[in-house]
Amino acid sequence: MAEEFNVSWIPVWTSAAGSLSVHVDTDVIRQNVGIQGIDGREDEVLNFIPGISEVRLGNLPGGIVSGDLKSPFSMMLHKMGKTIGKGKAIPINSFEELDPQMVQYLKSKFNNILNVGPFNLTSPPPLANVVDKYDCIEWLNNQEPNSVAYIGFGTVATPPPNELKAMAQALEEKKIPFIWSIKENFMSHFPQGFLENTSEYGKVVPWVPQVQVLEHSAIGVFINHSGWNSVLESIASGVPIICRPFFGDHHLNAWMVEKVWKIGVKIEGGVFTKSGTIDALDLVLSKNRVELKEQIGMYKELALKAVGTSGSSTQNFNKLVEIITSC
Repeated sequence: MAEEFNVSWIPVWTSAAGSLSVHVDTDVIRQNVGIQGIDGREDEVLNFIPGISEVRLGNLPGGIVSGDLKSPFSMMLHKMGKTIGKGKAIPINSFEELDPQMVQYLKSKFNNILNVGPFNLTSPPPLANVVDKYDCIEWLNNQEPNSVAYIGFGTVATPPPNELKAMAQALEEKKIPFIWSIKENFMSHFPQGFLENTSEYGKVVPWVPQVQVLEHSAIGVFINHSGWNSVLESIASGVPIICRPFFGDHHLNAWMVEKVWKIGVKIEGGVFTKSGTIDALDLVLSKNRVELKEQIGMYKELALKAVGTSGSSTQNFNKLVEIITSC
């Protein structure tokens, strides 16, 4: 439409720089991997994608070399990757210090690659609008530092019943303090007696003030779907992650979280089992707690610096304003 009316346009990339790169380089990936599907090849490690030192084949977003590549959605993504560079600029919801190698590659390929995030730090929701109607913060005030598992999958991706049951069984067996944000209609999948048996150390509610919960000193881990907003909120709060990816960029984000940034772990096998959940919680809250907290704490400081007065994201935003006003 912009080309038809001969006007400038600016696409905003709300995910990570890495997910932008793999969509931009879809043809390169397809030439090397093929387009006959990846069944049985998911664990192959690719090391030819520009800006990404290595990535597991099965962690690439669907529509690149897996799934129905002729579906309207896959074809739209492919076309998007070919077209997005024609925009006047590409603002990204991230900060340069998180993916320096990736940012340098994208800058070499396109004009005005501008990391202007994290949006949750540059445009945080007004605190006055947040009401803690289930007294989550009061409950957290009574917990030990870095001891609580916060579980929140949002409204789009919720684990299936068998995985909800497995998570609940793990929490109950290990008696790990937890706060679980989940819609009431999903609570019927909990094991019988779960809510009563865990009432002394667990809190299950249909909604939490997520930013305030994550920033509380009692939170030791955030269990989520590794959607980009959740990853950025974890980084901004300095809370390690347990990832259970579902679709889209989730799998690539989970790879970056565990293998590249080393700020969390992906659940074993990609789905929740009782034993896998126990192992992941043990890693993040006990065995590797210090290393993970230090690593994500480093990225938290870099993010805060990036959105500061003279930070990279602030400078990039000022440049974006100049580009927009000069169009």
